[in-house]
Amino acid sequence: MSIRTQTFAPARSRRQPRGPAFSRRLHWIYLAFGVAFLLFVGVMALLEHLGLPRRWIGFLFLVGPIVFYAGIGILSRTTDPAEYYVAGRRVPALYNGMATGADWMSAASFIGMAGTLYLSGYGGLAYILGWTGGFCLVALLIAPYLRKFGGYTIPDFLAARYDGNLTRVIGVVAAIACSFLYVVAQIYGVGLITSRITGVEFEVGVFLGLGGILVCSFLGGMRAVTWTQVAQYIVLLVAFVVPVAWLSLKQHASVVPQATYGYQLQKVIASEKTIQADPAERQVIEIFKARAAAYDARLVDIPAALAVERRGAARRIADLKAANAPQGDIQAAERVLARLPHDVDEAREAWTRARDADLERAKPLAGMPPHAQQFAGDPHGDAAARKAFDDSRRNFIALVFCLMVGTASLPHVLTRFYTTPSVAETRTSVAWSLLFIVLLYLTAPALAVLVKVEVFDSLVGMRFDQLPAWINNWTHVDGSLLQVADVNGDGILQLGEMKIGGDIVVLATPEIAGLPYVISGLVAAGGLAAALSTADGLLLTIANALSHDLWFSIVDPRASATRRVTVSKVLLLMVALGAAYVTAQKPGDILLLVSAAFSIAASAFFPALVMGVFWRRANRWGAAAGMVGGLGLTLYYVLVNQPGVRETFGIATPIQLWGGIQPIAAGLFGVPAGFAVLVAVSLLTPPPSRAALAMVDDVRLP
Repeated sequence: MSIRTQTFAPARSRRQPRGPAFSRRLHWIYLAFGVAFLLFVGVMALLEHLGLPRRWIGFLFLVGPIVFYAGIGILSRTTDPAEYYVAGRRVPALYNGMATGADWMSAASFIGMAGTLYLSGYGGLAYILGWTGGFCLVALLIAPYLRKFGGYTIPDFLAARYDGNLTRVIGVVAAIACSFLYVVAQIYGVGLITSRITGVEFEVGVFLGLGGILVCSFLGGMRAVTWTQVAQYIVLLVAFVVPVAWLSLKQHASVVPQATYGYQLQKVIASEKTIQADPAERQVIEIFKARAAAYDARLVDIPAALAVERRGAARRIADLKAANAPQGDIQAAERVLARLPHDVDEAREAWTRARDADLERAKPLAGMPPHAQQFAGDPHGDAAARKAFDDSRRNFIALVFCLMVGTASLPHVLTRFYTTPSVAETRTSVAWSLLFIVLLYLTAPALAVLVKVEVFDSLVGMRFDQLPAWINNWTHVDGSLLQVADVNGDGILQLGEMKIGGDIVVLATPEIAGLPYVISGLVAAGGLAAALSTADGLLLTIANALSHDLWFSIVDPRASATRRVTVSKVLLLMVALGAAYVTAQKPGDILLLVSAAFSIAASAFFPALVMGVFWRRANRWGAAAGMVGGLGLTLYYVLVNQPGVRETFGIATPIQLWGGIQPIAAGLFGVPAGFAVLVAVSLLTPPPSRAALAMVDDVRLP
């Protein structure tokens, strides 16, 4: 008997209703939820008008939706494997599309994408093009064939198609690697939102938000996650669109931000020219250049410079004590001395990092490229300008490629297409998914431009003693997200004196635009819904890889259904706690974490999945070698070229980029290598078994 028959014959649960009546019931349920949520927002607006403190409004926006999600999780609890792993394969195409949209619109998309467009301008469009194009690959190359196969996970398909558990184990390792990076980014978003809304420390917010994540996936698996994600999509859609429409109405008397985009982009271009010509902005740039030069001077003779700094700090403390200065001033000076580097290596690392940061801020427009500029450099300039242009354009295309094939390879997204009743509904589901995602992706570029108009026209040029309260609030959440300092001492904010992180652009939009606080709560609820929905799917993917694919498919295949689900839940809890601990260390920009996950997924899975469907000669040894080779090359390129990773592993060799490609697009090398190795090894080893060939023919039949 084949692997597929042994494992998946019982997977079609018929104990739950399906068909038109079931769909009509879902229509009424989610229509009622949508109306109830809008009424909830209206009540919050009324309470704000009546004087309810902002802290309470934020708390209610945080707790209210989570209570509803928890209710879905409790009502959807199950111990049936088919329900737990694939929601009983009874999710209609429309609702699977909404669930996929929520699963896909992660914290990186909801929080980070518009921020990246704000900071990068045209270059940020690579994310929209890559992610949207990826769903076209899913629809054409992968999703229908996975649904025809059946199964519960992506490693299930690999094991059945490639004659055994070798590719399953490799798939488990890759699924855990990319999903863990992705889930850390989501929990980071949850902590960021929770800490901003409730006022608790970021680390506490991480573990508070973790409860909202677990209450769905822990009790009911894919069944609970699916129906919760549909509700979460409604919340995040309203939360993303309403403030942008309001901001568009405020700036251009139109509630359609896409129609406003072109006009406001012209304003941004004009403001950029004005800012670049401002003498105060040029003065700020020169100050940052001088600071960078000072660090360069220290790096020439680090021991001597470090000794000078220590003597100066010690002398400052002695002078304060001699003058009977306030104890607070003395303690502040002592903290300065304590924070100095302890040795030469630490000093070199700290001063190099500080110098690079100052050099970045010494660029015009606070280091941001002109918003409408396609690529860096100039194709008609000197050799350096032409090289910068070519590198920028090459990296843009490489990133689009990695995001496309990564989208078509992410296990938590592909598993969603196991949940529909038929292959036809799977195809329809992908189309719905693309529609629901595009609704938000067409809004994000407009949001970035509208926020830039607010910052350039309203914030820049304001006196420091009149800055809005939101600046102080966000600097207390995380100082790396927002830094404001009067660098040139004129008491007026220049653009170069503000460093803003992309991760707060969306969350701070209502405050930047001066909208009612209830809109801030709404946006926080939407960001939380995006992070929770994706985190649920990712944690479920990791737990299922460990339990179903590793333990119960290889070590203990005779375990009962109840035991399988119970162990999956326990592992899910353990993985969630581990991910929360890593997130509490503030590992970095969430969009960069997510992008690394895409390259890992693409290099590990895309060649094996596509060739497994469309090339009958692909065999176990070829697939295993291709997965290991592609993944290994991608990880190597990231390891030796990504600054943060290099610091972690203590790599001191010079960075050597291949063709100027940045490590964020490392999959550009891993995916072709995976295809090449898979083909070569398959041709040099025996062909696949008859069972594997029969499976290929089966899944490719119309």
